[in-house]
Amino acid sequence: MDVFIKRLANLLSVKSLISMLLTIVFCVITMRGLVSAELFMTIFATVIAFYFGTQTTKDNLNKDE
Repeated sequence: MDVFIKRLANLLSVKSLISMLLTIVFCVITMRGLVSAELFMTIFATVIAFYFGTQTTKDNLNKDE
């Protein structure tokens, strides 16, 4: 149960909320045809790569300590 609560708290971090909100916004504007699919994929891939890249780096730093 503690693991679930810890993961939920991490999900509600500012960085996670911004990533999720950005994903939702870009999905909506792409469905409305305001942004091309190619541009959407470029922006979405950049955000996701940054998010998971920083998470991996953070995890690796915590393991080293």
